[in-house]
Amino acid sequence: MPASDYPPIEEHAVIGDLRTVALVATDGTIDWYCPQRFDGPSVFASLLDADRGGSFRIHCSQSKAKQLYLPDSNVLMTRFLTPHSVGEVVDFMVPVDNDLTETPHVVVRQARAVRGTAGFRLRCDPRFDYGRASHTVTLVPGAGAVFESATGTLVLRTALPLRIEGTAVACDFELTMGETADIVLEWDSRIRPLQPGEADNLFTRTLEYWQTWVRRGRYHGRWREMVLRSALVLKLLVYRPTGALIAAPTTSLPEELGGVRNWDYRYTWIRDAAFTTYALMALGFTEEAAAFMDWLEQRCKEAPPELGLGVLYSVDGNADLDEIVLDHLEGYRGSRPVRIGNGAAGQLQIDIYGELMDSVYLYNKQVPISFGLWEALGRQLDWLARHWEQPDEGIWETRGGRQRFTYSAVMTWVAFERACRISRQRGLPGPTNDWKDHAGRAYRFVQNEAWDPRKGAYMEFPGSPRLDASLLCMPLVKFSGPTDPRFLSTLDRVGSELVSDSLVRRYAADGSDGLTGDEGTFNLCSFWYVEALTRAGRTTEARLVFEKMLTYANHVGLYAEEIGPSGEALGNFPQAFTHLALISAAIHLDRALG
Repeated sequence: MPASDYPPIEEHAVIGDLRTVALVATDGTIDWYCPQRFDGPSVFASLLDADRGGSFRIHCSQSKAKQLYLPDSNVLMTRFLTPHSVGEVVDFMVPVDNDLTETPHVVVRQARAVRGTAGFRLRCDPRFDYGRASHTVTLVPGAGAVFESATGTLVLRTALPLRIEGTAVACDFELTMGETADIVLEWDSRIRPLQPGEADNLFTRTLEYWQTWVRRGRYHGRWREMVLRSALVLKLLVYRPTGALIAAPTTSLPEELGGVRNWDYRYTWIRDAAFTTYALMALGFTEEAAAFMDWLEQRCKEAPPELGLGVLYSVDGNADLDEIVLDHLEGYRGSRPVRIGNGAAGQLQIDIYGELMDSVYLYNKQVPISFGLWEALGRQLDWLARHWEQPDEGIWETRGGRQRFTYSAVMTWVAFERACRISRQRGLPGPTNDWKDHAGRAYRFVQNEAWDPRKGAYMEFPGSPRLDASLLCMPLVKFSGPTDPRFLSTLDRVGSELVSDSLVRRYAADGSDGLTGDEGTFNLCSFWYVEALTRAGRTTEARLVFEKMLTYANHVGLYAEEIGPSGEALGNFPQAFTHLALISAAIHLDRALG
């Protein structure tokens, strides 16, 4: 399909119900939606195949579109400006904050005319199970339409006069100023007429939910709007029934157009979730952190003693995530393969124990952890003590062979050092002398083996010719003082070799990571760079880099994983890692500026 059939990744906003999300393009198209849960099969996936994926569009023809979120919420408004009218579509999903009284998976779309007479076109064209399952469509006059497949039923409830077009439904309608048309999409529901005021009541309830949640936050610094938008995004990526936090709600959005670096991020990485927990706690959202701690305790208890924790899990704790290629989908703008599942689930990533223990340490400072969690963590530390000196795939999940990555050793130090702190502060039992010994050995490994005096920097792994932007984290996790000469030298080398006008690469894409092709600059690393500069006392430079990074957000303040050569978004969208790093950078920079 031509590139024009695919809106830019950055031309999207996201709505959600704490189970799953939908992406809404600026042209009024829902082009990504998995109705059951984040990692469930899609019914709208035209973002990955404009012809076979399915979509749900409501728009005004010959219009210029603008999007915004209603203040302090995840309720989206798309405005269509035509020569003679202004139409709006308000989109939201109804958040379900409990598991007992209501059925989730409700998408509400309200079209209205705010000036003149606005002509709208609606077309709902679902494709079940990533476009692999056929379906039938039945009209119910006055109530809407029912799409049925072997994998489930999608119900479109509206009083609009729909017509069938193949296996889709469509409608052309006009609204005069002040008129509204309501459309409600439900999964595995029954068809019934919309009641007067039903959609309005759902709107009021949803807006109140998000605005009430935002008021719990305690950030009042210089960049409140961007920080709270990031917090709202992170909240959308929490799977409410279990407390799991996913990395991103999409799969296979490319890190290079036409390239093969296309991955499924709809899962919970221990690393990402731990960082996310820190970011939410820093803003005062401890309830989400507590739910993740419960989820984490279950994973620690279930982990086989000989294997340790998995790198990533499904939202319900399943670690069996086989990577499958969907050959029938052409991929975003021809970027194949389209993958579901993630082969990184079988990797060894030593660093996850450091991020895990750091998040537990920070959580424990506000809410004392249970003895059950402490015992479960102790078993993971026992595993780490036996295996931390092994080569692994590292934070970047390279597929070019295992190495003794410097970042993994840094986070090994973090894991044992934080365990000692928790034990000392709470009087919790543990082999602290052994933990201190492992922490000391990991520390010396980094200083003696990973430091390259000729390069004047800590390298990706001992003997590697490459810099690694993950080592910007050293002062963030207290491994290094922010003005330690070795760290400052590393910071300068990263700045000269991996940074271009505020944008930071993870490492040089020279093929040694086992993958062909290139990738964009990594937003997480760019915000880590801001925080490293801040902690080093270079606040003027840090603020300029931070302000530049804010200009790469899309029109509603969202980021994908990476930035491409012309400032375009690349990779899965929106990405938790980027938004949590923005929050941390904003908090520390704001504090440094006074």
